[in-house]
Amino acid sequence: MNNFQLSIFNFQFFLILLLLLSGCNRHPSLPQDYTQESEKPDIYPDYTDVTVPVNIAPLNFLVEQADKVVARIQAGDIAYNYGKGNKVIIPQKEWKKLLASAKDGRMTVDVYCKKNDQWSRYEPFSIEVAADSIDPYISYRALSPTYVGFEHLAIRQRCLENFSENDIFNTRQISTEKEGSCINCHSYQNYRTDNMMFHIRISHDATMIVHDGKLKNIRLKTPEMISVAVYPNWHPTLPLIAFSTDRTMQSFHTRDITKVEVMESASDIVFYDVEKNTMQTVLADSIELELFPSWSPDGKWLYFCSARYEFEALNNGMNETLNHYRQLQYNLYRAPFDMETRTLGEPELIYDAVSKGRSAVEQRVTSDNRYVLFAEGPNGLFHIWHPSAEIEILDQQTGKLVDTKVINSNRAESYPSFSSNDRWILFESRRDDGNYTRDYLAYFDKNGRVHKPFLIPQKDPEFFLLSVFSWSRPEFMKEPVKVTPKMFQEQALKEPGKVQPLPGQETAPASEDAEMDRWVIN
Repeated sequence: MNNFQLSIFNFQFFLILLLLLSGCNRHPSLPQDYTQESEKPDIYPDYTDVTVPVNIAPLNFLVEQADKVVARIQAGDIAYNYGKGNKVIIPQKEWKKLLASAKDGRMTVDVYCKKNDQWSRYEPFSIEVAADSIDPYISYRALSPTYVGFEHLAIRQRCLENFSENDIFNTRQISTEKEGSCINCHSYQNYRTDNMMFHIRISHDATMIVHDGKLKNIRLKTPEMISVAVYPNWHPTLPLIAFSTDRTMQSFHTRDITKVEVMESASDIVFYDVEKNTMQTVLADSIELELFPSWSPDGKWLYFCSARYEFEALNNGMNETLNHYRQLQYNLYRAPFDMETRTLGEPELIYDAVSKGRSAVEQRVTSDNRYVLFAEGPNGLFHIWHPSAEIEILDQQTGKLVDTKVINSNRAESYPSFSSNDRWILFESRRDDGNYTRDYLAYFDKNGRVHKPFLIPQKDPEFFLLSVFSWSRPEFMKEPVKVTPKMFQEQALKEPGKVQPLPGQETAPASEDAEMDRWVIN
């Protein structure tokens, strides 16, 4: 064997050895000498005894107090061992095999932890795998703690089937050293992205709208409106977006744990026709604060929340709201919608939160109009600042609330929504540390039972422990956004178009102090 052949042989031997070592590291052997513990392992994120969709990304986890971890995951006849330091990182291909083997059943997880040179084996836990899939994507706002403008705020999209993620739009694309921007209120028609929108506030103030895949930016404000259009929801089939239009403010607490209160002194609901570029006011009671419009999936009902408040001092709504903000509590309503005439019928009360001394907002409804999902807190509309805020579900068939104890914590929960098949709930929560919002998923089975929620899985299970960004206002999506960040940037830098009031609805302009930029965080 000459020197060249010897070099080739040595190189091949090195590659084989490297592959063998890599395989051993990925599938470590189980400890043989250990102490048996009586409790389940304390893992992060907490994936013990959760129910997950059949198409979810790997549930990687760690044990913070351990020096080394080995976990055996078994589903049917398939079993793998994993462990790298104190983390359990599961390859995508092997995870898919485990999910397929456990579909409509379960996988079991045995965890061994080494600390101070001593191994311990914990009681195994299960992961139920529902046959019901989940929408492949979510989008959310990634923002750092602040209350005014934002140098770095992004609307991002994440694939739930793996760990791929990218920006839909980022404020750094349009912000300057002197003036930041805010982006918020992303919304999609029927979970699809050919019809979608989000707002830009402060710098380059306008609403970015994609209609049938074509992009435009427009300032959604007519003289008679209280403010620019704010909280949106696309009609599932029509080129129509329902918005609330609000006079909003912030109040900061010096001693209260809630830190900040977001409130409104006026609010109406309007319809924007995307094709005709017209705005129509549909709910505008002077002593009702109508808020958070949302369509039923069949498009025949408009759901919304409303607080009844008659101000004592005329044109002094803001001061009164600041002094009596705890009195602002919202009930849930719905109104029939005629899709031919595009008119609303008489609203009906569906849930009286005020009689309980509570406030119900951010409602969403299942495809059969049976279950209404919402956030409930002590007062007001931004429940992510209220530690006692919880996720609730109203069964309209029985008129009773579903038992949601398993989904709630002792910290704030907010912005819940249903997946397109009604089987999964997505919401934001401050349960981890009380400061940053994180996004959670929970199974809602066909019998109307809620299952234990779990944190959105990450490639590195330490991700949320190190991240200084909140994941805010999550939404389900069936597909990613096709318009690129560069296309949004180019459009945002153009002069926005103007919206027209519906003929016959022109009125006197609202007072100058009525409008307020929507740059508060949630």
